[in-house]
Amino acid sequence: MTAADALTLQFLAWIEEAPRSYADAEAWRRSCPHLSIWEDAISEGLVRFENGREMQTSRLVVTARGKQRLQRQ
Repeated sequence: MTAADALTLQFLAWIEEAPRSYADAEAWRRSCPHLSIWEDAISEGLVRFENGREMQTSRLVVTARGKQRLQRQ
């Protein structure tokens, strides 16, 4: 497992732990600025934003695909 894989799993687990807003996710992303974990998770369909008209008011959730990835590890 690569460091990026481990961080992706950590990111998914963090989202599953409690409701996360766009601002929460942005703060997480800023804690690892040299890695694209957040962007990769979105592009791979592991997470998505829902329930908001705008990204700023949306909630970040783990998708079924993301939950499968968590369960495999």
